Amino acid sequence: MSMETKPTKGAPSAPERQGGYEHSDAHIGGLLKFGFWLGMILVVTLVAMKFTYHFYARMEPLGAPASPFTNVRQIPSGPLLQAEPHTDLQTYCEAQEQQVNTYGWVDKQGGVVRLPVDRAMDLLLERGLPTRQPSETPAGASSEITAPLLPSVEDAQGQCNFVEEERKAQAPIGPEGNEQEQ
Repeated sequence: MSMETKPTKGAPSAPERQGGYEHSDAHIGGLLKFGFWLGMILVVTLVAMKFTYHFYARMEPLGAPASPFTNVRQIPSGPLLQAEPHTDLQTYCEAQEQQVNTYGWVDKQGGVVRLPVDRAMDLLLERGLPTRQPSETPAGASSEITAPLLPSVEDAQGQCNFVEEERKAQAPIGPEGNEQEQ
């Protein structure tokens, strides 16, 4: 069986294209019915949501709302912006370095002093570490001694290492290529 593409008698012909607009008006009655039913669906949905929320509020009361203002850190007044962070870091590192390299009281009444690190290491080498007698070992303690893991040099420097590297980079170079003391 073959399909014919020729128009048959009595078949409607293709509409002719004339003008770039619709030649008949939109059906106003159909548009008004559509708008009415759309509005009714919206109203019914809103009323159903209201009743649903009230139903769940009665079934499971939530209690007092969580307050974000309990046990909150007090923010100091004044500007919270660090205007010169590089200078602040240098000041901090200088204070830390001074504290590590000078003598001072930690607790004057308790007789606790602060020693420079170099001096403390010398005293430790002279006197040694305190030891415990075998009879003083607590029950269940291992007699095996393990060496602690030591941090690398970069870890020991911390954030002040940045300041030291910058100082070395800015130090004037002498005629032999060595850094000059200031």
